[in-house]
Amino acid sequence: EFMQAYWDIEEVQAKGIQHLVSFVKDKSAFPCLLKCTEVITLAMKTHIDSLELQVEGCTLLLEILSQALEQGVMLALDESVAGCLLHTVRKHSENEEFLSLLCTLLVVVSASEVAAENLRKVGIIPDLLSILRRFLHNDKICFSCCAVLWSLAVSENNADQAVLESVVPVTSAVLQKHLQNGVVVESACSALWALSLQGCLTVSDYEPTAALLLDALRMNPERAVLVKNGFLALASLVRLSETAALAIVLDSKGSSGIELIKDEYHLHFDDQGVTEALCLLMNEMVQYDEVMLYMRSQKTEKLLSEIKLQFPFS
Repeated sequence: EFMQAYWDIEEVQAKGIQHLVSFVKDKSAFPCLLKCTEVITLAMKTHIDSLELQVEGCTLLLEILSQALEQGVMLALDESVAGCLLHTVRKHSENEEFLSLLCTLLVVVSASEVAAENLRKVGIIPDLLSILRRFLHNDKICFSCCAVLWSLAVSENNADQAVLESVVPVTSAVLQKHLQNGVVVESACSALWALSLQGCLTVSDYEPTAALLLDALRMNPERAVLVKNGFLALASLVRLSETAALAIVLDSKGSSGIELIKDEYHLHFDDQGVTEALCLLMNEMVQYDEVMLYMRSQKTEKLLSEIKLQFPFS
C-alpha cells in the first residue's frame, strides 16, 4: 500500500523493494510476496531510467517466481507485466550484465504458457534476437534467450510465422558458437526442435541444420537431455525432407550419422526417453527407400533388436 501510494517517488519504490527482499527467506511470507509482483513491475516501469531499481526489481521477481516454480505454483503474469519487461529490455539493451539477469528472469516467466503467450503478444522475439546477435559471445545470455525462444515457439497460438522464421539463423549461430558448451547447446537444440515442428525452417535450412545438430551430439555425447532433444529435432527435420535424412546417413565428419546414433544409444541405453527419441528418428528415416537401404548396410536392424530386448514392455 505504501509503494502504491507513492508510486512516482523513486526512493520510496527502492526502499519498498529492499524491504520486500528481507522477506524472501521467510516461507510464511511467500503467499504475500506472490501478490507483490505487479507492484514491483509497476515500480520498474515508472522508474525505467534507474538501473539500480531495475536490478533490484528483477532480482526480487526472480526470487519470488523461482520459489513459485519450486512449489508448483504457476504465476501467469498478464500482458501489462510482459509489456513492462519488454520496456526494460529495450531501455537497457546495451547493458550486458543487467541483460544477463533479465534474460534469466524471462526464462522463469516463460515457464508459464499464459505468460509466454503474453511475451509473444507484446513482440519480444525481435528484441531477443537483437540481444543474441549483440552478445553472441555470452553463454549465459545465449542459454536464456534460446530457452525463452523455445517456450515461445512451442506456443499453440503462433500466428506470426515470419517472425519465428527469423529465429532459425540466429539460433543456429548460437549453436555454432557454443558447440562445446553443453548447457547452451541443450537450450539451442530445444529451440531448433520447436522451430522445426512449427515449420519455420526453409528447404535450404534442412541440410546445414541436420549437420549442426549432429555436431552438437558429437561434441556433447554424455548429456542425455541434449541427446534426446537432438534426436527429436533431427526426427522433425527428416519428416520434412529426405535431404535431412541423407545428411545424417552420409555425414562425413568423424563416424557416419548412423554410427553416431549407435554410440549415443550405447552410452544412454538405460534411458527410455533417449531411446524413444532415437526410435522416432529411425522411424522417420526408413520412410525413404534410399536411406533405408543405407541403414540396412550399417546393420541398423541389430541395434533395433537390442532396443527391443532392452525395453520389452514399452
